[in-house]
Amino acid sequence: MKKLFLFLTLPLFLFYTSIAQDSITFPEDLEGWNTTWSAGISGSQASYSNWSQGGVNNIAATGRTTFTTVYTQNKFSYGFLFNSRYGKTKVQDEGVRKIDDRLFILNRFLYDLGDEESDIKLFSNIKMRTQYDDGFRYGAGVDGSDIKISGFFAPAYFNQDVGVAYIPNENFSAEAGLGLQQTYVKDRNLGPTYGLQDGEQWEFEAGFTIGSGFKTDIAANLTYSGTLNTFTAFGKSVKSTDVQVSNALTGKINDFMNASLSLDFVYDDDFSNELQIAQVLSLGVLFTIR
Repeated sequence: MKKLFLFLTLPLFLFYTSIAQDSITFPEDLEGWNTTWSAGISGSQASYSNWSQGGVNNIAATGRTTFTTVYTQNKFSYGFLFNSRYGKTKVQDEGVRKIDDRLFILNRFLYDLGDEESDIKLFSNIKMRTQYDDGFRYGAGVDGSDIKISGFFAPAYFNQDVGVAYIPNENFSAEAGLGLQQTYVKDRNLGPTYGLQDGEQWEFEAGFTIGSGFKTDIAANLTYSGTLNTFTAFGKSVKSTDVQVSNALTGKINDFMNASLSLDFVYDDDFSNELQIAQVLSLGVLFTIR
């Protein structure tokens, strides 16, 4: 229960220290369509020769892209988000390893209750989350071998939510409702790793959902936001609530270069009773088309 309390309160702190990329915002006074696409690449390289402090030669690169399109007409709004990241590193004597991997799609529907531009809205979300490449626990085998723990659509999560949202402006939202969640594991051998029975590929659940999002500029060239999403399945203990906190911090250096910090937390006791943490700091180029 202490872990659950931590996950539910952690975003309140993170909203003042980080930025996330899993939400759709609708510009105020928008009528019609608004589309934005950004793509970038970041990397690092280090090499050493007879260096007294030591070090391991390595090279790393990560590509990322985000496509967002939103539409508003009278009381109805629709948004589509595609967010993807993939990165690899080559470390001397250890080969090539994955350092970032994400594929996320969100469809969001809103309908104002009461007068137009009401703060209270009906919402519906259709989401999909997975990865591109295999993931491993390196050297975790009895003989020191690598153990495969994930892959493309292994797992993949599909969510359909509906409920009521409070959205006073384009920078903040809070919502609660009912939802369906489907877990798909393409590789049947990995099914038990994600709470499925041996040989099964699908798990279907229904439950309660809670979500919130926050975004703001904290300086002329520094923006932050944060998102929280939870899913509590019917028939399961509240302690088994799935929690996702997605964060990123982005600073603009010039028209093409930026620095970013992403920090994600996941709790899913089907996979592990421990908190999952992913943190990526990068410097690279980013191109945006509006």
